[in-house]
Amino acid sequence: MAGLSSSGSARAAPLPALDGAFVLSPLGGLMCTQAVLGLLVWALIADTTYYLHAAYSWVMFVSIFFWIVTVLFFMTYLLQLQLKFYVVPWSLVLMIFNAVATVLYITAFVTCAAAVQPTSWRQWDYNRRAAASFFACLTMVAYGVSTFFSFRAWKGLGSNAATSQVTDHA
Repeated sequence: MAGLSSSGSARAAPLPALDGAFVLSPLGGLMCTQAVLGLLVWALIADTTYYLHAAYSWVMFVSIFFWIVTVLFFMTYLLQLQLKFYVVPWSLVLMIFNAVATVLYITAFVTCAAAVQPTSWRQWDYNRRAAASFFACLTMVAYGVSTFFSFRAWKGLGSNAATSQVTDHA
């Protein structure tokens, strides 16, 4: 009876606990940065007539998809839920995620920047698209830095919140 304690009653699963130190770690700080910058990218594009240009649909897809997944990863680490799924190689998963996000954000940045037309008949569309290009570049850099740190964590070359939490409790 593995689910029973010595008194014979069922053990309650511990509730997720907030990990305040995670937000201050490099991984947490980069995830916050990626979420804020990614939100700016898709909010700026969404506020234009992006549906008239196929290129901006790609930028919207990349920015919204990676924003959602980044927020999910952030919540997973903030609530220490990765400790419940200790069989998952989190440092490898994050490295692959960040590498894919970097590559796809490169394509989104280039697409967004190339599609900005300075002679747009709606000046506010031009301004928002140009700003979205700038923030897509910053987001791409943030994912690139995360890829570097994730690679180091995966190889064991450095310690961050992801590796210390997984290895301490495994």
